[in-house]
Amino acid sequence: MKRTAIAAVLSSFVVLAHAQIKDSALAVQETEAVVTVTKVDKETRTVTFRGPQGNLGTLTVPPESQNLDQVKPGQRFRMKYMESVAVEIRKGGAASASASEQVKVAPKGAKPGGMMVRTQQIAGVVDAIDYTNRYVALRGPKGNVLALKVADDVPLDKLSAGDRVAVTHTEALAVEMVAQPAKKVPAKKAP
Repeated sequence: MKRTAIAAVLSSFVVLAHAQIKDSALAVQETEAVVTVTKVDKETRTVTFRGPQGNLGTLTVPPESQNLDQVKPGQRFRMKYMESVAVEIRKGGAASASASEQVKVAPKGAKPGGMMVRTQQIAGVVDAIDYTNRYVALRGPKGNVLALKVADDVPLDKLSAGDRVAVTHTEALAVEMVAQPAKKVPAKKAP
């Protein structure tokens, strides 16, 4: 999948997700890095990889994905991903929670990758607000707390701890993994 194809498909998911939550704040981030696969767990469908700065990350591969067999420990991939987050906060609402997910994966035999849009709707009580770093801690119906980073155009000054709010949080993620040649290890010279 070419970079422009990823951007176009993700944009269509983002437009759809953004349309579902009117007057929401939207943030999009695009990242590209060469990573090395350190572990593939086919049972849990996770791939652990080491990033360019040595940090480890784990990617959960959806059950619909057909190309997990192409990914092996030691392989290097140029990973391109775009992530978009839309957040809407409204005052009021009874405590509740729901979630939905849309997934589109690369066809069998193609480069590993795909797109996912996940939408969570949570109504609860504002536990705390970090106005400086723009985080809202929301206590859900089961007492669990979710910390959400909100964009600059969400009016945090109109919220305070104890307010009952409804939050719609939509994340769109597109990933493409392009195989890279193995790193060449210099040969040791004989003494």
